[in-house]
Amino acid sequence: EATLDVVMNLHFHYIENLWQTFWNSTPPPSDGSTTIPSSDDDLERVIPNEKLIALCKYEPVRLWMRSCDHILYQALVEILIPDVLRPVPSTLTQAIRNFAKSLEGWLTNAMSSFPQEIVRTKGAVVSAFAQTLRRYTSLNHLAQAARAVLQNTSQINQMLSDLNRVDFANVQEQASWVCQCDESVVQRLEQDFKVTLQQQSSLDQWATWLDNVVSQVLKPHQGSPSFPKAARQFLLKWSFYSSMVIRDLTLRSAASFGSFHLIRLLYDEYMFYLVEHRVAQATGETPIAVMGEFSDLSSMMPSLMEKDASFSDDLSNLGSEADTSRGPAEPAVKRERIEMSHPLQEM
Repeated sequence: EATLDVVMNLHFHYIENLWQTFWNSTPPPSDGSTTIPSSDDDLERVIPNEKLIALCKYEPVRLWMRSCDHILYQALVEILIPDVLRPVPSTLTQAIRNFAKSLEGWLTNAMSSFPQEIVRTKGAVVSAFAQTLRRYTSLNHLAQAARAVLQNTSQINQMLSDLNRVDFANVQEQASWVCQCDESVVQRLEQDFKVTLQQQSSLDQWATWLDNVVSQVLKPHQGSPSFPKAARQFLLKWSFYSSMVIRDLTLRSAASFGSFHLIRLLYDEYMFYLVEHRVAQATGETPIAVMGEFSDLSSMMPSLMEKDASFSDDLSNLGSEADTSRGPAEPAVKRERIEMSHPLQEM
């Protein structure tokens, strides 16, 4: 309850004090006097450190703690970022990211005298919590940057023109050997994407389209024990196909490359978000528990784990700067595209 209150009031630095107080409780007086706790909070605070250590050595207790932590931290995520697509003030975003960066260090310091088994158990959940906060704030920032692109008619028209020049037959030919996807499904998604782009759909409409794609692809695996594996495979295949399209746009020096790159980052990460929640729903776990169990998912999309302080600044102008008219001096984005084309051709 204290943790919820602290986070709801955005007093993130108090979390460190709460953890230090709980995990380093002092033993009761040795003079034999007894003090009756006035509340549940007081009862927690008077648990001697050695008794906490003894309790944490039992695996059932550790598993119970992990389950409770999953529920607590999922609730905190939903309090801080109730809607990943809705604008969040930049000051709050930065505060959340700083909070996420500090969490693991705070916990490690507070539990320095505890057995490694419980430290690893608690640390894994806190790590998943911090990772989720970083991913969701990055996703939220991408969503706001992409809104400007999706609301710009000239940029949308340029994107559609460039997309129509992409050799999708070649993309499918190369990707089919790796992904082994149904060609009819790929073609349908290609056409649906073009139609949705042509309609100049809003970000919310794109989110609905992406959600429908996930439902369509994962429907055959619904209720199956293989659902999590199928979901991970879908993420890999989606990422591979989108990278092949970006590769083609890069080699063609598409004028809308910057816009497509931004949109691709957003859609990849939102797909990750959707799949994460579908797996959680299918397994009866919280999304944080899913991320704790399948932490290797994060390696699929490095952009989700961006920790650089300059991340937000770099993204803000990505869609617009890359698509402006080019003068005699080539902008950095164009030079980057030219440099990228050489290693891409060698793939």
